[in-house]
Amino acid sequence: MEKTLYENYIAILENELLPAMGCTEPIAVAYCAALARKTLTDVPERVEISVSGNILKNVKSVVVPNTGGLRGIAAAAAAGIVAGESDKKLEVLSRVSEQDKARIQAYCSRTKITVTQAHTGCIFDIGVRAFAPCGEAFVRIAGHHTNVVKIERNGKVLFDCETPEEDCCVYKGLSVENIVTFANEVDPDDIKEVLERQIAYNTAIAREGLNNDYGARIGKVLLAAFGNDVHNRAKATAAAGSDARMNGCSLPVVIVSGSGNQGMTASLPVIVYAEHLGVPHEKLLRALALSDLITVHLKSGIGRLSAFCGAVSAGCGAGAGVCYLYGGGYEEIARTLVNALAIDSGIVCDGAKSSCAAKIASAVEAGLVGMEMCRHGSQFHGGDGILEQCVESTIENVGDLARKGMRETDEEIIRLMIKNIESK
Repeated sequence: MEKTLYENYIAILENELLPAMGCTEPIAVAYCAALARKTLTDVPERVEISVSGNILKNVKSVVVPNTGGLRGIAAAAAAGIVAGESDKKLEVLSRVSEQDKARIQAYCSRTKITVTQAHTGCIFDIGVRAFAPCGEAFVRIAGHHTNVVKIERNGKVLFDCETPEEDCCVYKGLSVENIVTFANEVDPDDIKEVLERQIAYNTAIAREGLNNDYGARIGKVLLAAFGNDVHNRAKATAAAGSDARMNGCSLPVVIVSGSGNQGMTASLPVIVYAEHLGVPHEKLLRALALSDLITVHLKSGIGRLSAFCGAVSAGCGAGAGVCYLYGGGYEEIARTLVNALAIDSGIVCDGAKSSCAAKIASAVEAGLVGMEMCRHGSQFHGGDGILEQCVESTIENVGDLARKGMRETDEEIIRLMIKNIESK
């Protein structure tokens, strides 16, 4: 494999496979608020928050970790202000004490925190303006979860950079064929650190979800209803991680494409199948790298946030990773992806919440069915719906569907969610 492309793929894995505690959108709000408080150098008495519709959608219903069960944007901001460590970025709430939890709840009850929708045209946009007797501070994050684009104190700009448009072609060097080549040729030592962390973190939170009652207990329900065979166990394990994460578990996960749910979906089924098949650990690392990179490849044409459920892309990645464990090469993996995309490309994202676990189970099912179709000599063909003969053209079509075709769907979902908030 060409050296520059090889190094680029290593960099993508290092940039994407980051640790995060809690759903990444509320954590981004907490991070932004923690930065505003640090800039202000005092605890604000009043806070104004503006967020894009997709942030509103993904924060509204999910439990913010280490807050005693609080949900929503105001709670996330309060947690960041009271107990957040901005230097830890997506693990900003990882050191909250029991005393801090009580302080967060008290701060929420006594402080005026207003939330409005931003109409900047940026899909990912968070602005926090904090007021105290000493003055005011403003911090804005745009484009992705930790991308700080502006910091102000008392009207003076301390940091400013051009707000990036979300670049759907940022990873244009990715292709299924090159990803398979990379998985075959990569030196395991070059990817071991990030992937071992992914295995450890995501396995731990999945175990937590299976051992305890979080949310709708989708993982536990799947095992109780459909048994412990490897196919069902792979779905249940991924769902259980989401059960825990969407409902306040404070264990970290390793994310992919800015999402912990996608990170768990892309990794946990592959880990379960690797254990079942008894493959060498090096083979697991290669399969995980393939699954993660395919997930990023699929998501790069869609964008970080949209009306298209990100678990679909990760489920396809997982199916491809399991196909690789069974010995599949480029042709088999390409057919697996086309099959999976034909099955499950219609799941909408209506925000982060308990039902994400069930959507993950569905996405993993699609990936595994697509893989088994390939193993049994069956496939969907180009010309069926939006499918093309070429896997890359099919991926491009799905990206266009999600990014362009579902734009109005996204707006309607956000409108319905705002109406639901206002009616309470």
